[in-house]
Amino acid sequence: MITIGFLELNSIAKGIEAADAMCKAAQVSLLASKPSCPGKYNILISGEVSAVQSAMKNGRLIAGSHLVDDLVIPRVHDEVIEAINMGTYPEHPESIGILEYFSVTASIIGADAAVKSANVHLIEIRMGSGIGGKSFVTLTGDVSAVQTAVKNGAATAEEKGYLVNKVVIPHPNMQVVKSLY
Repeated sequence: MITIGFLELNSIAKGIEAADAMCKAAQVSLLASKPSCPGKYNILISGEVSAVQSAMKNGRLIAGSHLVDDLVIPRVHDEVIEAINMGTYPEHPESIGILEYFSVTASIIGADAAVKSANVHLIEIRMGSGIGGKSFVTLTGDVSAVQTAVKNGAATAEEKGYLVNKVVIPHPNMQVVKSLY
């Protein structure tokens, strides 16, 4: 398992500058560096714990007052990286879980908690692009596992008020499943 670091900024220019500083600060892989709605900028890096921590320190420094949120997750679940890149398509899911957040950072934390808490598979982590800065996580598994995962993924954001909604759909219609892609 690897470590990830994520910065969410409210300035595109500062976001690009912070991404550059992060890559120069330590040996990390830049997994994503792109604008999202509404005028935010997201940076996702991975690497060894100490390298990610060093890069994040530099990124936070450059971001300054433009930093919206950040996170470092050591030993992030492998499926989190795949879901950010939309890596899984369920053929015949028994159920689908959806977690909707006000923050991209909250969705990454929630997805990691969800997939670590139950036997589920992440489908996607949609990171704020084209949806007004909100984000959402979709996952699949048997109904009870999805219920557990959704409950745990929601709990990570409810306390801070970042959870918009959560839904579990048993035996989803395949037209709806296909529309997720």
